[in-house]
Amino acid sequence: MALYPWQQQAWQQLNLSRQQWPHAVLLSGPQGTGKLDFALQLAQSLLCETPHADYAPCGSCPSCTWFAAGTHPDFREITPRSDDDKEDEKPDSKKRVVQQINIKQVRELTDFVNLSSHRQGYRVTLLHPAEVLNHAAANALLKTLEEPAPGAIFILITHQLSRVLPTIRSRCRLFPLPTPDQTQAAAWLAEQQVADAPRWLARAGNLPLAAKALADNEHLPAWQTLLEALAAPRGFDVLKQAEALHKLELPMVVSWLQKWAYDLLSLKLAKQVRYHPDLQSALQQQAQKLPLDGLLAWQKQLNLAQRSAHHPLNTKLAIEQLLIGYTDL
Repeated sequence: MALYPWQQQAWQQLNLSRQQWPHAVLLSGPQGTGKLDFALQLAQSLLCETPHADYAPCGSCPSCTWFAAGTHPDFREITPRSDDDKEDEKPDSKKRVVQQINIKQVRELTDFVNLSSHRQGYRVTLLHPAEVLNHAAANALLKTLEEPAPGAIFILITHQLSRVLPTIRSRCRLFPLPTPDQTQAAAWLAEQQVADAPRWLARAGNLPLAAKALADNEHLPAWQTLLEALAAPRGFDVLKQAEALHKLELPMVVSWLQKWAYDLLSLKLAKQVRYHPDLQSALQQQAQKLPLDGLLAWQKQLNLAQRSAHHPLNTKLAIEQLLIGYTDL
């Protein structure tokens, strides 16, 4: 595990607090910039028995060996679970459920944080993303943060700081992680041998890890077909497109449409394209034809759809409604 080039300075800055380490740190920043890798490096370094001078974990002590194997007794990682985990739910059910961190998961931490550590060091909990804590879980976590057990360290990650309860934010040391500039991001993607890196970097909003994930996405042909249809809506077959897309994850499909809508509005208002510079000509043609109030209404429709994209619903019908919203502009 190694830090990304754009995280080196942040690592040095955070480690200035080693002598008075806070009981809880909240790492924030856009998704796709490496926050989880940074947090795992931090967790391992806090547990490492012989860290390097820059506090990087040694990688060879018993604690590092356990951490690498995912078996360290003084480390817990809390991630979202389904809130509809019922015993009578069939394993192959296609029902979509909300992913969140629930109160049971937070309560399970109580014994962990109050026990003595196995290696006479810290007990470290990594919780991410903090914005998906449900109300009950957030309140339970708040009580733990208000009265931290000696030696218990919490590392929280959030992609959307505004969605984390202010009371939880106030109990943590806030630490924003940097977003790489375009030169750093492009250089890293080149090292990863990502073909056509500038295009994927633009599609990902200049977020390098997200760009790599996009370049490796098995659904790229479906996205390209959708973009071609959006660029020529006169012959747009809504039912055919919905049929082709409905088996994909709805949040992903909505995000594709949101990026298209953003660029249409950006061209209309600021003469700029963010996500699809390779399609600027087609976007320009559509932006000139489409009314501003209609585009704003469609963008609002997409934003509402994204908020409910993880809830149980008819995916095909949802996609049809979003596409009709575009063709009716």
